[in-house]
Amino acid sequence: MDIDFLLTRGVAQVEKETDLRRLLEAGGRGRRPLRVKLGLDPRNPDLTLGHGVVLRKLRQFQQLGHKAVVIVGDWTARLGDPSGRSDAREALSAEQVKANAEQYLDQFYQVVDREQTEVRWQSEWFDRFTLADAIRLAGNKTVAQMLDRDDFSKRYQAGTEIYISEFLYPLLQGYDSIAVEADVELGGTDQTFNLLVGRELQGRIGQPPQQILTCHLIVGLDGVQKMGKSLGNYIALTAPANDMYGKLMSLPDQAMMTYFETLTTVPTAELREVQRQMAEGSLNPRDVKMRMAREIVTEFRSAEAAAEAEEAFVRQFQRHQLPEQIPDFRLAEPTNIVTLIVDQWRLAPSRSRARDLIQQGGVYFYPEGEQSAAQRITDVSFVAPAKDGAIVQVGKHDFRRIRVF
Repeated sequence: MDIDFLLTRGVAQVEKETDLRRLLEAGGRGRRPLRVKLGLDPRNPDLTLGHGVVLRKLRQFQQLGHKAVVIVGDWTARLGDPSGRSDAREALSAEQVKANAEQYLDQFYQVVDREQTEVRWQSEWFDRFTLADAIRLAGNKTVAQMLDRDDFSKRYQAGTEIYISEFLYPLLQGYDSIAVEADVELGGTDQTFNLLVGRELQGRIGQPPQQILTCHLIVGLDGVQKMGKSLGNYIALTAPANDMYGKLMSLPDQAMMTYFETLTTVPTAELREVQRQMAEGSLNPRDVKMRMAREIVTEFRSAEAAAEAEEAFVRQFQRHQLPEQIPDFRLAEPTNIVTLIVDQWRLAPSRSRARDLIQQGGVYFYPEGEQSAAQRITDVSFVAPAKDGAIVQVGKHDFRRIRVF
């Protein structure tokens, strides 16, 4: 792994880049590898390609011989969000946190080397915290300094309530860096403020301040908002190769180069040439997108899986044939289509989104299991019959074959 590639490819900002470059060139701090911290939020166990951007950067540090230090935020996850503003911050039990973290780490190790990873739990240090410790920690920041954080500033200017407890989260995350003696911390651009708090706290107690590297956030399938499960615009890190390839092909053209930059190792000079040729009209964006999808599926699956996914995509969308491999689903009795999509197949994040998809003409029923017999479903009250061999298509890429045996 090349140091220049690590520090520039898909990177939004490096705080004190000269210092981090010096540490990398020296092979670590003193006689030990660098400890590269990444926080893990166990409230949601499912990872997306958006998470994959930072995970790949962490893996690049490992390829240079450094140690990944993963912080499982079990202590803060058990607190939830006292303001009640976010469903994502609902308080979890210790059992839920453990189950989510285990599922998260299984996906995490698809990208990051398990042998070069140290896993730590916040409860190791925060279970021993006293009220006095919390007050001393809070004394490191003023209200004015906290309002420098972009989302706090916007809410304050809009007159939206900000709870005192919310000010503690950046400080708690910063204290994690002290607890594990982090040399580097990674995150998305939305985490910059919190990462800098850790650097500041370390300096105050005499630890070498951690270096900060933030990665560009990628937009989701809508091409507008950042990728997220709550918006339904994500590609799951665990998605089958065909599904991942097909959804990548549905991206708007303007998102392609960011995906190339953050999720592949195609040389930067080659990407610039691709952009030039597309701009002058000598290269078809469709062909570029197919290469993007192939490269990313190769990164997260394999070259063989990517080739098979591409062939399946060509067969379905260019030759207009049904996929050869369609997952079977046992259906014991007739069932409402919304229930199937949301509760049984989990192909939409909510019932309202499933209803929108149906009413917009994105769901088809093939009663005979053949392309020629397709029926577009636009009625949310449609009941799928328990008919062996019938096929349901949800969106462009998801199919289920009904089985009744």
